[in-house]
Amino acid sequence: MSRTESSVLERIVKSYDVRGLVGSELTETVVEAIAAAFVDEVGAAGGDVVVGRDMRDSSPGFAAAFARGATARGANVVDIGLCSTDESYFASGTLDAPAAMFTASHNPAAYNGMKLSSAGALGLSFDTGLRSIRDRAAEFLESGIPAVDQPGTVRELDVLASYAAYLRELVDLSGIRPLRVVVDAGNGMGGLTVPAVLEEAAGLPALPLTIIPLYFELDGNFPNHEANPLVPENLVDLQRAVVEHGADLGLAFDGDADRCFVVDERGEPVGPSAVAAIVALREIARVRAAGDDDISVIHNLITSSIVAETIEGAGATAVRTKVGHSLIKAEMKATGAVFGGEHSAHYYFRDFWGADNGMLAAMHLLAEFGSQSEPLSSFAAEFSPYSDSGEINSTVDDIPAAYTRIVEAFAGRGEFDELDGLFITGLTSIDEPFWWVSVRPSNTEPLLRLNVEAGDRETMERLRDEALGLIRATN
Repeated sequence: MSRTESSVLERIVKSYDVRGLVGSELTETVVEAIAAAFVDEVGAAGGDVVVGRDMRDSSPGFAAAFARGATARGANVVDIGLCSTDESYFASGTLDAPAAMFTASHNPAAYNGMKLSSAGALGLSFDTGLRSIRDRAAEFLESGIPAVDQPGTVRELDVLASYAAYLRELVDLSGIRPLRVVVDAGNGMGGLTVPAVLEEAAGLPALPLTIIPLYFELDGNFPNHEANPLVPENLVDLQRAVVEHGADLGLAFDGDADRCFVVDERGEPVGPSAVAAIVALREIARVRAAGDDDISVIHNLITSSIVAETIEGAGATAVRTKVGHSLIKAEMKATGAVFGGEHSAHYYFRDFWGADNGMLAAMHLLAEFGSQSEPLSSFAAEFSPYSDSGEINSTVDDIPAAYTRIVEAFAGRGEFDELDGLFITGLTSIDEPFWWVSVRPSNTEPLLRLNVEAGDRETMERLRDEALGLIRATN
């Protein structure tokens, strides 16, 4: 094993997953070592470990390498083959087994990676296991993976049909009005899961949905556009198709299909915060009807203020958290929250082991929207009353100096908290609408991330430009 392979672990083990360039950073040798370390870290010897993969060209080889490393340390690999990330969470939850999903999500074809979960689909972060896995894998790369007396086995299991049936149990779409829905799978795993869940590919009854597919062919080279709906140009084809087909709405999934983005009948985006507010109302109403009055819902601090307002207006407790996938999954477990929403279109469900599921969020939206007669643009407007900047990244060499400039400029104008970077809530008056400004450092790069929301566009743009000027003052 080379020292280069050992040191590359420092670069590819991130805050919430493993991700790197195929060949130069992520190799089958490195994957074997990570697999062996993962089995040791989660105590999986003698038990099952779920392994799933997306459609990237490198994923089959990496999944096989993971199986070699895992079985060498005594784990029994359950190979679920091609799947979405939330399908791998389903397998982890139903089997109560740790899981590894091979995907680089929305990243370009040159990348691949792993999303690792302990039993019950509980995510691992750098502070809850990934650091230890990285360090143990480095030792294995230096000295080799010691085999156990009883190596594990490999068996295949197809969970797509049971995954689809489970989601249909959680959200009943059979009684909604007929809807025409354009779905852009971006050549990612939505091309496998959408026909199973929303159509009849898994043998389930037909729903009152006409699905108009875009780029359902699984192709890890992403020949049409990157499978990253957060980038506006990657929504253009969906927006055009919705208008051309006279569809009621459009859905766009990212590469591993764990996030879902929405556009209305005009092709205009419906913000993830609006979707989070809509789903939160449904989940609050559902559990209250079942007799639960102590209800909490999680939202990260840069979701629109409408999310917390909606949660509290429905009589539930809004739990504000830092930004971060594995962190929110842990918070879902700790608080027993029924639902959690992020600005990035990750949506978490107590009934899905606290894990995120973009398909389930889409189904909730379809159920609520399809139960009334207004077009989506009108229906969603109630949940999008404010103006936001979106996330703006700036490369900053001296982050403390930038923080000092911001604090000095906004002193006396707002209340500060440091839950996650700097968050400033405006001291509003009769002359100024409400506003907030969030400035957060990246976990992995010398970046500051700016988000601004205000009661009107003029105020948002003024604060956005002021904050950007302060952030970039010496750059």
